[in-house]
Amino acid sequence: MSGPADAGLQLWAGPECTVNRVGGRWFDQLAASGFDRRLDDLDRLASLGIAQLRMPLLWERCAPDGPQQADWAWVDSRLQRLRALGVRPIAGLVHHGSGPAGTDLLDPGFADGLAAWAGALARRHPDIEAWTPVNEPLTTARFSGLYGLWWPHGRDDASFVRCLLTQVRATVAAMRAVRAVNPRAQLVQTDDLGWTTAGSPALQAQADFENERRWLGWDLLCGRVRPGHALWDWLLRSGAGADELLALADAPCPPDVVGINSYVTSERFLDDRLGLYPEAMHGGNHRQRYVDVETVRVQGAPLGGFGARLREAWERLRLPLAVTEVHLGCTRDEQLRWLRQGWDAAVQARAAGVDVRAVTLWAAFGTFDWDSLLTRQRGHYEPGAWDVRTPGAPRETALAGLARQFAREARAAGAPAPADEPADQPAAGAAPVLHGPGWWQRDIRIEWPVHGALQAATVAGPPLLITGATGTLGRAFARLCTLRGLPHRLLTRQDMDIADAASVEAALERWQPWGVVNTAGYVKVDEAEGDARCWRENVEGPVVLADACARRGIRTVHFSSDLVFDGRKGSAYVERDATAPLNAYGRSKAASEALLLERAPGHALVVRTAAFFGPWDAWNFVTQALAALRRGEPWRAADDQWVSPTYVPDLVHGCLDLLLDGEAGLVHLANRGAVRWVDLAHLAAEAAGLDRRLVQGASGPDLGQLAPRPRHAALASERVGTLMPTLDDAVARYLRAVAQAEAAAGGDRLAA
Repeated sequence: MSGPADAGLQLWAGPECTVNRVGGRWFDQLAASGFDRRLDDLDRLASLGIAQLRMPLLWERCAPDGPQQADWAWVDSRLQRLRALGVRPIAGLVHHGSGPAGTDLLDPGFADGLAAWAGALARRHPDIEAWTPVNEPLTTARFSGLYGLWWPHGRDDASFVRCLLTQVRATVAAMRAVRAVNPRAQLVQTDDLGWTTAGSPALQAQADFENERRWLGWDLLCGRVRPGHALWDWLLRSGAGADELLALADAPCPPDVVGINSYVTSERFLDDRLGLYPEAMHGGNHRQRYVDVETVRVQGAPLGGFGARLREAWERLRLPLAVTEVHLGCTRDEQLRWLRQGWDAAVQARAAGVDVRAVTLWAAFGTFDWDSLLTRQRGHYEPGAWDVRTPGAPRETALAGLARQFAREARAAGAPAPADEPADQPAAGAAPVLHGPGWWQRDIRIEWPVHGALQAATVAGPPLLITGATGTLGRAFARLCTLRGLPHRLLTRQDMDIADAASVEAALERWQPWGVVNTAGYVKVDEAEGDARCWRENVEGPVVLADACARRGIRTVHFSSDLVFDGRKGSAYVERDATAPLNAYGRSKAASEALLLERAPGHALVVRTAAFFGPWDAWNFVTQALAALRRGEPWRAADDQWVSPTYVPDLVHGCLDLLLDGEAGLVHLANRGAVRWVDLAHLAAEAAGLDRRLVQGASGPDLGQLAPRPRHAALASERVGTLMPTLDDAVARYLRAVAQAEAAAGGDRLAA
């Protein structure tokens, strides 16, 4: 399977593959990500240099009506392709599920049903060496039997214990069926291993209980649960039979590899300072009231993280280990840091004598709706090594490049190179941010009154240069770079005049940036009709800047406009559509696009966008419209021009992620939805609870517009698909952000 400890640290991978049930609804991650439909995803995963793949061959999906009616075509084609690619599967049979319809984690027949599927799969594919019959049995038991989140929605200790024992018995039965075919088959048993911290001595007993409970799945498999075990009496009180516990202890099925799944949110803090938290967060046990909160949000000391979990698992179990899930739903830079820290922790643990076999790039194709723990189907997507929101093939992100770097590091340490691996590749634009502290290490992590002295890392490293210090977009980039822990310099014209080659060279030499975001430019559409400065600022300057950066290997981001189109298409424009500007401003942007793509291919990312609105300036259309409506004044807006409004925070985050991914060329970034300006005012008014009847439509010329505008200039993207959220969602988040800012300012509204 994973080989001896001296074979070198391996890179594994896996797609998020949960199939869970909430009431009568089923959540299927493989269907949501499209992994179930794309055979060539296996080639993508193999291109990383992985040794093994956590391959979902799930009971619910492959054989819901029993092995006799199994979908062998799907199974066979995937396993045959993995063999051809030289990647070994770790067969996963249940992943946070409760089995097909008709069974569940409280069903005594669950174990026999899973064993039947495992045996049939092993007989058809006897060369599968590694198996995970049930992923995270203890975590699934908590969500399904204790918290009531997933089917069968238990909410008591007895249901939790029964769900856990059912899964452990199913694991034992499945491995028995597999080993009847392949005696060498090995068990890779995964679970979450989050640590619980007590905020006061009064809560230490509860924390101790939870820290002991997290081992139960492995302890049961290893035959450690006998009289004298810390939780023996509790298990009996919670409905477990002594005979069934002893039966497991007398015929143990210990893992060949213990898989540790570690997440920021797995680390919990029990706090009895109830007055510091909203009442809705108050909970407790039958003796005490307390709040169970993420440790990272309240504790001053840093998290133990991957290293601490690996050390304690080794000390307790003395079995080979692997980090079997490494995923963070966050911005790309934070995802990269989390993955880098997971790999580094495994390397350091091995150096200290811990037998760590592998680190797993998890959620390779992203996850859906985990922000609600899979209880609501809203389509909330977190990308992985690939982003599946693009039309056609998934788009590779910087995480894939970093994973390839790990595979190279492993080979340098002695692990063999996989066959057919592509040539050495850099980790896209990721390198400059890898070794900075993640949000979980900085002071921004604290949301509640801190417990203990705050320890926080500081941001350091080469900067990102941002031009346009006085503009809305430049200031937004600076604000969100600060949030994301990206060192940056926000430059005025005096710091760097982008149209002056000597000024540009001096600035690049002084600050040695890893990237440049150019938000400077001429933006007065009507005045551009007779102002030569428009050409200098929008064409000459960006070209001078891009040329200088390309010579130094520095990636750049530039901005263009929907006004490069004439509006005659009648539907949303995509990147390949020909430009045909109607005004001087549009002509300057079209010319700039062409020159940048010609002069700096592979280095310049040109972003077409439109109709900004955001929570941090008083001059955008939405803010001004709502201010007028709140005063009871009418608001006039164009009813003859269709646009795709863009929420500035979404634009900035999207640009930074694409920059880190190493993307170049032309891309459209605007929130999904095409509206007239008057419709945008109506939408904002309704969302804010204001009188939309005060919004009045008018033509562009009647509003005083001098330069001609396209009638229909909506934007869509063939390159990044649905990367940008919908307009409705953006307006709702805009209003929440404004309300939060007003509350922080003591109720003062954003001036307009």
